Amino acid sequence: EAEIRNTILAQVLDQAARARLSNLALVKPDKAKAVENYLIQMARFGQLPGKISEQGLIEILEKVSQQTEKKTTVKFNRRKVLDSDEEDDY
Repeated sequence: EAEIRNTILAQVLDQAARARLSNLALVKPDKAKAVENYLIQMARFGQLPGKISEQGLIEILEKVSQQTEKKTTVKFNRRKVLDSDEEDDY
């Protein structure tokens, strides 16, 4: 299966785009796998006009990033602390 994936990616990506995807796989393997799956799916359905350049890959990466973007929220739970001055008064 890995050979088939590499063959398909070699057919749809130019050299610079493959290099960028390899670098991405080193840093964020999950995102690289998602992009690879997206490209392979598009290639199987014939939706790719030709080889994808590095700029085209960057646009696909941006689309995938927007779809998988996680919203981070920070919630503060403030706890009441006993005042230590009360103990010193006696």
